[in-house]
Amino acid sequence: MNTTNAAALSDTPGPFARPAVGTARLLTGLLQGVLLYLLFRAGSNYTWPATEPLLFAPLVLVCVLVPAIAISSLGHMNRRQLLVWAGTAALIIAALAFYDIWRVSDAAAPSLPDYSHGKRTPRTPSPVLIGFMLAGFFIAHSLVLAGVRERRRIASYQSHYDIAWKLVVQLAFSGAFVGAVWLALLLGAQLFLLVKLDFLKKMIEEPAFSIPASTFAFACAIHLTDVRPAIVQGIRALLLTLMSWVLPVITLIVGAFVLTLPFTGLGSLWATGHATAVLLGAAAALVVLINAAWQDGSAPASAAPLIRASARAAAVLLLPLVAIALYALALRVGDYGWTVERIIAAACILVASCYAFGYAAGALRGGWLTTIPHVNIATAFVVLGTLLLLFSPLADPARLSVANQVARLESGKVPLEKFDFAYLQFQGARYGRDALARIESSAIGSNGAATRQRIANVRKMRGEWDREMKDAIAPGSVSTNLAVWPKGAQLPESFQRTDWSAATELGELPACLRRSGAACDAILLDVTGDGKQEVILVGTAPGGGTAVMGQEADGKWRRVGHLSYYAAGCPSIRKDLIEGRVRPAAPQLQDIEVGGARLRLHSALDHDDPCVPAELARRPAAVSGPRQGP
Repeated sequence: MNTTNAAALSDTPGPFARPAVGTARLLTGLLQGVLLYLLFRAGSNYTWPATEPLLFAPLVLVCVLVPAIAISSLGHMNRRQLLVWAGTAALIIAALAFYDIWRVSDAAAPSLPDYSHGKRTPRTPSPVLIGFMLAGFFIAHSLVLAGVRERRRIASYQSHYDIAWKLVVQLAFSGAFVGAVWLALLLGAQLFLLVKLDFLKKMIEEPAFSIPASTFAFACAIHLTDVRPAIVQGIRALLLTLMSWVLPVITLIVGAFVLTLPFTGLGSLWATGHATAVLLGAAAALVVLINAAWQDGSAPASAAPLIRASARAAAVLLLPLVAIALYALALRVGDYGWTVERIIAAACILVASCYAFGYAAGALRGGWLTTIPHVNIATAFVVLGTLLLLFSPLADPARLSVANQVARLESGKVPLEKFDFAYLQFQGARYGRDALARIESSAIGSNGAATRQRIANVRKMRGEWDREMKDAIAPGSVSTNLAVWPKGAQLPESFQRTDWSAATELGELPACLRRSGAACDAILLDVTGDGKQEVILVGTAPGGGTAVMGQEADGKWRRVGHLSYYAAGCPSIRKDLIEGRVRPAAPQLQDIEVGGARLRLHSALDHDDPCVPAELARRPAAVSGPRQGP
C-alpha cells in the first residue's frame, strides 16, 4: 500500500476538520435535544403535532437519527455532501415512519387508548422498524463515509472496514460516556440532598434539562473519539483480537453439531418450532467472528494458525447451517403458510446465503479468504435493498402474509373452522383488517353465522394472547360443551342462548363457558330454594373450573357460587353428582351478622378434602421415614 493510500485510510479527521467542527457538533447535539424535548412535551400534553400520528412519528424518528448522522459526518464531508446525505436520510426515514404508522392505523389492539376521534393509532414507530433502521443506517453511513473519503461511489474494502469498526467503537463509548455523565449528575444530586438542597435533583428530573443534556453529551463523545483516533484504534485492535479467539470455540461447537445431525436426524430440530432462528443466529455469530479474525486482510501472516484454520472451517460450516435453516423454513411455510416472522426469516436467509456462498468460495480457494472484501460490500447493498423492501409497501411482510393466508383459506388448504382470524387482526396490520371485512361480508350459507361470530369475537380480543375471546363459544352453542345430568334433563333455553363472551365475570367462569372444545358436567339442581333449578358446572379436565350458575330476576344468568377445588377433583364426588346422588342440605352452622356485616361460620366437622372420610381427616397424619423439623 503506498503512502497516499495509507494516509487516506488512517483514522485522522478528514481535510474538512477544523476547530469549528467541534462547535458545530455540540450545537447540533444541543439543537437535537431541544427538538426532542418539544416533541416529548407535545406527546405528553397531547398537543400538535402529537395529535397527528402520521406527522408525529416521522418527526420523532428524523430528530433522533438525522442529527446523529450529521454529527458523525461533520469534519468528513463538505457542506454540499452533508446536506445531500442528511436530506436523503431524512426523506427515507420520514417515508418509512409514515408508512409504518399508516399500515397499522385503526388496526391496533383494542387495549390501546383512543388518540384522536376514536381512532386507535400509535404515535411512535414500531420497535421492529426502529431496530432495523438503526442497523440499516449504520451500514449506509459507513458506505457513504467511505465513498466520501476516497471520492468514489464504492470505496475500497480497507476504507469500509476502517470506518465501520471505528463507528462501532464510537457508538459504544459514546453510550458509555452518556451513562457516566448521568452517574455523575445523580451522585451530585445525592450529595446536595445530604445538606437538604434538592435543586440539582429537581433539575435533572426535568425533561427540559435531561433530554438536551443527553444529546449534548452524546455529541461531545462523538467529537472526542473522532479527534483522538489512537484511542479508537487501540480499543478496536484489542476488541477484534479478543473476538477472534472466540472463533475456534464456536467453530468447534458448530462443527460438532453439524456432524451429529446424520445420527440424530432433523426431527428434533423441527419439534422445537424455532430451529430457523437458532440456526440463523449461529450463522450470524460465525460471520461476525470470521470478520473479527480476518479484519482488513492486510496482514495474514500475523494471524495465528489456529485462527486461520478456524476461519476457513467456519466459512465452510456456514453452508450447512443456512441450508438447514432454509429447509426448516420451507417445511413450516408448506404446512402453515407465510407469516410476518417467516417472511423476515426468509429475508435473513437471503442475506446469510450471500455470506455463506461467498465465504465458502474463498475457503475453497488458496490464500487468506480473498473473497471476503467483495462479499461484504456486495452483501451490504443486499441488506439495504432488503430492508427498504420489507419496510415499504413493496414487500411488507404483513401484506404478503395476509394475501398468502387468505389464499390458503380460499383454496381450501385451511378449513374455515381452523382458520386463524386472530392472525389477520393482530399481525396483518390494515391488510388483515381489510381481509377480515371481506371475509365477513362474503360469509354466507350454513357456516356464515359461525364465521361472523368468530370474527366478532376476534375483534373483542385484547391481544393475540387472549385465547378466551378467540375461541369463544357462539351464542346458542354452549350445549356442545356440556353433558347434562340427571340423564334426560334439558338446559334452560335462556341458558343456552346466553352470550357468555359478554359476561363481566368471564375470567371466573369455567372453561366450558369461555372456549370451544372445553367440556363440563352440568348438574341441574335447586340449591337456593327458590323453586328454580340452578346449573352446577364442573370442568372435566384438570383446571377446568367450577361454578354454580343462577338465573336472576332480570332473566340473566350469573355465577352465584362454586364448588371447592377438592370437590371438583374428587372422582367419587363427580360420580355421585352425575348419578343423581345429590340433594340440597342446610348448612351445619347458620351465618351470623355482626355490626351489619355477614360472617360465615365453618363447622369443626368440615375438612378440606371430601375424598377423605371426615373421621380420618381429623386424625394425625402418619409419618414415615426420619422425622423432619424440631
